[in-house]
Amino acid sequence: MTEATPVETQDDVKSTLLRLNARAWGIAIGLLLGSGLFLATIVLVMRGGRFVGPHLKLIGVFLPGYRVTYGGAFIGFAYAFVIGYIIGQLIGSVYNALARSDR
Repeated sequence: MTEATPVETQDDVKSTLLRLNARAWGIAIGLLLGSGLFLATIVLVMRGGRFVGPHLKLIGVFLPGYRVTYGGAFIGFAYAFVIGYIIGQLIGSVYNALARSDR
């Protein structure tokens, strides 16, 4: 059994610390985007009025089924979570690829 040299150990520690957990980034950004859209929708629905969220309603063009309603808040959360998850995965994957190529 051979012992690792201090340089090898240092490189192992460095590569471990540089790696990001892409899944954790995906979940975190997904929850952030999903919660933001959910809360924005709920606040506008609770405020009520004649024209509820005309600008937020435009998101329905890109997210089929989304409307500024209580049900639409849940649909919007699901869409935004998936989009945020993909973005977080990409951030983690690209970062890890760049950190790995630096060695």
